[in-house]
Amino acid sequence: MPDQSPAIRLTGLTKEFGAVTAVDHVDLEIAAGEFFSMLGPSGSGKTTVLRLIAGFEQPTGGTIELFGQDVTRRAPFERDVNTVFQDYALFPHMNVLDNVAYGLRVRGIGKRERNERAMKALASVRLEQMAGRKPSQLSGGQRQRVALARATVVEPKALLLDEPLGALDLKLREQMQVELKQIQRELGITFIFVTHDQEEALTLSDRIAVFNAGRIEQLGTPAELYERPASRFVADFVGTSNLFDDARSLALLGREGHHSVRPEKMTVTAAGLTGDGVRNAPGTVVEAIYLGSGIRLVVDLDDGTRVSVLEQNDRGRVHDDERGDRVVVSWHDDDVVPLGRDRERALLPGIAG
Repeated sequence: MPDQSPAIRLTGLTKEFGAVTAVDHVDLEIAAGEFFSMLGPSGSGKTTVLRLIAGFEQPTGGTIELFGQDVTRRAPFERDVNTVFQDYALFPHMNVLDNVAYGLRVRGIGKRERNERAMKALASVRLEQMAGRKPSQLSGGQRQRVALARATVVEPKALLLDEPLGALDLKLREQMQVELKQIQRELGITFIFVTHDQEEALTLSDRIAVFNAGRIEQLGTPAELYERPASRFVADFVGTSNLFDDARSLALLGREGHHSVRPEKMTVTAAGLTGDGVRNAPGTVVEAIYLGSGIRLVVDLDDGTRVSVLEQNDRGRVHDDERGDRVVVSWHDDDVVPLGRDRERALLPGIAG
């Protein structure tokens, strides 16, 4: 990621809707050229932050800087950003070329230049051959790429994406994740991506801010968030974790406090494993779920703790565990992650995103 001053700086950003605080004193810097994701459940404040950056909402407090300029009170059209929404909002009566060129037309660009720039934008998303078609003649993935071309043709310094893949089916969504990352790298534009899908955020992002109850719970790279979650909330929301409270941490892990172990870091065998730092706990398989690429085993340990174990579906798998089988669950001390205390805050009611 380029070493420059921040593309976007939020300082003490706050947004209240009546008695509800949707965004609670958020401080954040996003680098130029970065693919940055805001991840969290409904009501966590992520979409409200995006709308504040775009200018669709005015903050109750704090400031918003875009490339060194304070835009806190500026209108959306006075900010050098563009937004792609989940529904794409393409004009059904216009063909693809005219849809993409529309922003240039509004800015008074001549027809020849705007068509040339629109065709170049369509080429960047590999859709120049579709220029004469109407949106109704395109697939969902193609409409999504047209929306991207329309948003980037005006050359904004930052692109805001509000769950743009949410309406696509799983296979197309996975394909578009790869294409979206490639497009961002080719254009070099700062992308700010809002999603509630943790796998999507991990796949696309340079860094991720995990939102909870209007604040940033943790900020880091995908690997940092997944491998070293800072709180119980992050461990539970970003991927799947086995969570241990004080009592069970002491009994099973030999440690005080709250901890987590990812399912893929655990192993199920008939007799357990040996070695320095290895811990074993006997239990009974209560569910074996076939996932295609892997097998998820739910095991009730003898002390009453229920854990989830993810095993790869490969040639190294020597037996199929079934419900009722007695097994030993093993893990290594190095894979145990200590968790900080979560803030005692309920999710905010009535605020989307």
